[in-house]
Amino acid sequence: MTRELKHNLVWYYCGLDKPPSRDTIDRFLTDLEHVIDDIFDRLVKQAAACGLLDSTYSIDSTHIEAIQYNDAASWNYDPTAEEYYYGFGCTIVSTGAKIPIAAEFTQAKQADQETAMRVIRDALTVDTPIWMLGDSAYDILDWHDHLLAAGVVPIAPYNPRNTDDPKDIEYRVEDRITEHSEDVQLKQSILDETYNKRTGVERTNDAVKDCGLGHVRARGRVHARTEVFLALCLRLAVAITNYERGNNPGCEKL
Repeated sequence: MTRELKHNLVWYYCGLDKPPSRDTIDRFLTDLEHVIDDIFDRLVKQAAACGLLDSTYSIDSTHIEAIQYNDAASWNYDPTAEEYYYGFGCTIVSTGAKIPIAAEFTQAKQADQETAMRVIRDALTVDTPIWMLGDSAYDILDWHDHLLAAGVVPIAPYNPRNTDDPKDIEYRVEDRITEHSEDVQLKQSILDETYNKRTGVERTNDAVKDCGLGHVRARGRVHARTEVFLALCLRLAVAITNYERGNNPGCEKL
């Protein structure tokens, strides 16, 4: 951030009298940490008021690379890329045109169950969707039961793990519906068709990475988290601005 702000046009158009020093940027990130969650929540509510949310939410985790001088980061394995990286992770719930509506900064790419549940609860405070989509990592009984109790249909591929007696199902929700209700039935074709929309959260991750999520240069865990949420806020601001200008809110540039 300090390096970018040394360009004359950048610091001038940011309304600054001169390029800020690294210490100034550090103080800014420290101060921003106290309000960044509130800014994110306000932008999410604004996006909802604009009608940018739809009835399908998706959850996914992504890796965040950090600079080697960030002692708070650690080496993690990314099973998607099949390689190790030095950094953190971020779990995001998105909907609509690449709109992040809930997120949490994590030490590694894959969030634990407690974090996943917390992010889901945050997403449901925004609005109640019809569907919640997740990959096989979200084949969690508490995750499914919490969403079903809230009137949301969770769709995550069934993961037999180490069971000796795997169930004959494609999605965990098939078993949960059968166990808790005799009247409700879900067609396999509908589940498949809906689950295919989960790629939307991957496009959201890519869009937020274009806003700076992919490689945080701040040092320390607190400043890194602030930089991550700043990228999330920027993605929301771009989507809202494009909508208000009559352009496609899914566009990643103004």
